[in-house]
Amino acid sequence: MPKIAFIGAGSVVFAKRLIMDILSYPELSDAEIALMDINKERLELIYELTKKIIEKLNSPAKVIATLDRREALDGANYVINMIQVGGLEMFEKDVEIPRKYGIDQTVGDTIGPGGVFRGLRTIPVLLDIARDMEELCPDALFINYSNPMAINCWALNKATKIKNVGLCHSVQGTAMQLASYIGVPYEEVYYWVAGINHMAWFLEFKRNGEDLYPRLWQAMENPEIYKKDAVRFEIMKYFGYFVTESTHHMSEYVPYFRKNPERIKELIPERWDYLEICKNGWQPHYERIKKEIKGEEPIIIERSHEYASSIIYSMETNNPCRINGNVNNDNLITNLPKDCCVEVPCLVDKSGIHPCFVGDLPPQLAALNRTNINVQELAVLGALEKDPNKIYQAIMLDPLTSAILELREVKKMVDEMLEAEKEWIKIFE
Repeated sequence: MPKIAFIGAGSVVFAKRLIMDILSYPELSDAEIALMDINKERLELIYELTKKIIEKLNSPAKVIATLDRREALDGANYVINMIQVGGLEMFEKDVEIPRKYGIDQTVGDTIGPGGVFRGLRTIPVLLDIARDMEELCPDALFINYSNPMAINCWALNKATKIKNVGLCHSVQGTAMQLASYIGVPYEEVYYWVAGINHMAWFLEFKRNGEDLYPRLWQAMENPEIYKKDAVRFEIMKYFGYFVTESTHHMSEYVPYFRKNPERIKELIPERWDYLEICKNGWQPHYERIKKEIKGEEPIIIERSHEYASSIIYSMETNNPCRINGNVNNDNLITNLPKDCCVEVPCLVDKSGIHPCFVGDLPPQLAALNRTNINVQELAVLGALEKDPNKIYQAIMLDPLTSAILELREVKKMVDEMLEAEKEWIKIFE
C-alpha cells in the first residue's frame, strides 16, 4: 500500500486530476493519500472530493488531510509537489511590474523576471520540504509539478540528495497537437523529444517508421493551421524543429516576438493571459467540484495524460513505461552544460526512473537552450548563495528582457520587484 503525499493539494483542480489518475489503476486502489496545504478551506474541498472519488470507485484507498507538512511526509513513498509560493498576489507582481517596463509576459513562470522571482520564492520552500523528506521519507520519490521547473529541479539536485523528477504535460500535449495538424491518430505516432523544460525539441516524429516532418512542413503552409501556432511554426521555419510548449509561452523565451504590441498582435492575435485565467477562470471548476461533492453533478473518472500516475504504477508493479522527465544532465545531452536540468525520455520500472542518453542536440537547438540555461543557472546560484547580484545578472541575460531594456532599466525593475515581494523573499536579508 503506497503512501502518496500531495504537497499543495489546495491546487484543487490539478490535484483532482492526479488523484483520479492514480486511483483509476486497480493496482493502486489501496493507496494511502495524504493531502497537505496551508489553505484550510481548499484542503477541505479536495479532501471531501477525494472521499467521493474513493466511494465512486468502491476503492479501499485511505485519505487524510492535514495542515502539517511533516505529517503528510512521514513514511511517504511518493511526494507530489504542486505549491505556488506567494499565491496570486505575488504572481500578479511578477507580471504587472515588468509590464510597466515594457516586458509583456504571457505567463511569467519559467524564465524572465516572473520566472526568476517565482523561483526565488519557491526554492527555499522546496529545500525545507527536501530536508523533511531526508528525515521522514528518505527513499521517497519527489515528483515536482511546480514552476519554474528547470530552476526548481536544478536547485534540488544541487542542494539536496532526494530522488526527484520534474513533470510537465507539454511534450505529450504538443504531440497530440501535431498529430491533429496532420490528421494522424495520436495513438499511432512515435516521438523522441529532448531539450529543456518548455523548450524541448521534437527530434523525431514518426508513424510506423515514416518521418512525419514532411507532412508537418506541408501543414504549416495551411493558413488556418499556421495561425493556431504561429510562433512555434516560425521557430520550426528558421531552426528546423518543432518545440514543446505553446505559441504564447514560447514567445516569452526568445527575443523575437514580443518586442512591440504590433508584432504580438500579428503572431498572437488572440491574447492569452494566464494571470487573468488564474484570477477569474477557475471559478466554474470550483463550483462544479462543490456540486460533485454534494452529489448534484456526476464525478466522471477518466485518466489524463499526466505522467505522475504512470510513474507510480510502473514503480509499484514493475510494468515499465516511458515518460519525458526533467532530470539532472549527467551526460545525457552532451552539448548542454553538465548538471543543468534537461527534459529527456526516461524509462520507468520498479527500480525507479532511468533517463535515456540523447547525445548532441542539433547545434542551433542547443544554442537556443543555452540562452535559457544561462538565466536558470544564475537564478539557482543567486538563490542558493543568497547573492542578489546573480539575480540582477540572470534577468539581464534573459532573452526577452535584454531585447527591450537597458541594463540600468533592468536594475531598476528588479529593485522594484524585490521591494514589492520582500515579504516572500527573505534570502537576501
